Amino acid sequence: MGKLLLLTLNGQEEKAIDKIIAALSDCISLETVQTIPVPASGMSFPGLEIRQSQRRVFQDGEEVNLTRLEYSTLVFLASNPGIVLTKTQIFEAVWNMDSDSCHSSVANVIYNLRKKIEPDSKKPIYIKTVLGMGYKFASGE
Repeated sequence: MGKLLLLTLNGQEEKAIDKIIAALSDCISLETVQTIPVPASGMSFPGLEIRQSQRRVFQDGEEVNLTRLEYSTLVFLASNPGIVLTKTQIFEAVWNMDSDSCHSSVANVIYNLRKKIEPDSKKPIYIKTVLGMGYKFASGE
């Protein structure tokens, strides 16, 4: 499986990357993925609000205290709703490092995150497990 690279670019940086990709496309096969705009101020789902500008999370109006890894994992998943992300992809995006044995680290963070944001952590509505694949973020409906 290939690696997923997620970048946020300004207009000038995007033009430079487009030129690099055009040059590389002659040498290697590239797959185009539609980008999903991420609101700078926050994301809101039924019963869950992520205020990115304040780095705060609210579940049913009550603030939820999250660790750095829990918060970053939640933002990464919520920024890619409906997309199945592997434990390796989550680990590399959140921990900012490569790892061959990241599965228990990601699973532990997901477990703790579910206890904090899910109405019933045993029947999650936000962070769904996709057996044999990884996790995906659902809107909570």
